[in-house]
Amino acid sequence: MGHGGNDSDMLSIVTSANMACGGHASDPETMFRTLTLARDNGVNVGAHPGYNDPIGFGRRVIPMSPSEIGRMCAAQIGTLIGMAAQVGVPVTYVKPHGALGNLAARDRDVADAIVAAVQKIDPKLAILAISGTQSEHAARAANVPVFSEIFADRGYLSTGQLVPRDQNGAMIHAAAEAADRLLAFLESGLMPVIDGDPIKLDAHSICVHGDSDGAVEMAREIRTRLTAQGIQITSFESH
Repeated sequence: MGHGGNDSDMLSIVTSANMACGGHASDPETMFRTLTLARDNGVNVGAHPGYNDPIGFGRRVIPMSPSEIGRMCAAQIGTLIGMAAQVGVPVTYVKPHGALGNLAARDRDVADAIVAAVQKIDPKLAILAISGTQSEHAARAANVPVFSEIFADRGYLSTGQLVPRDQNGAMIHAAAEAADRLLAFLESGLMPVIDGDPIKLDAHSICVHGDSDGAVEMAREIRTRLTAQGIQITSFESH
């Protein structure tokens, strides 16, 4: 979930919400309000740690060692867990945000450091990983609960990485197009890519970015279209 004025609408549609915890975005009062909305809507809460770069919204890599990245994540996850305790809602998973998530997806050392940091906080905390990437491999190797995520609104490369945001094809803006692609993927297990043949991906969770224009409309359309096809949408934690 991103920032913006649509959090209350978004939290009535989604089953899980990735919450910024003071790095790329958010502050105690914003966390408190969003966590309260999540609790009231029965939404599963995840910590969404990112680079401490609010101006770049966590979408630029900051040079740091893997162990420093692990500690940065630990501090942010701890902040969200502290706020969640005030609201009485559990934090059940961790998903690295933005440039940090993309780095962990391709750099096993970074992925391992984040997984190790999360484990020390709570071995039951799950990792929500970009499907088929180093983040997923690191979590599996550490025997940590891991769920694979696909993106409704982001283009893919044949490597399974997301198309960088500064390239054509990075974002899918049209709700109908995103829903069409998802339904085709759910039928075939194959995700179209911009540079080759479609690739196989596992999917336990579907991400829509809350800070994109039209995010609420896209989430609503995807939920409506998938439900109409008889696909049941539940929180991935309940699998």
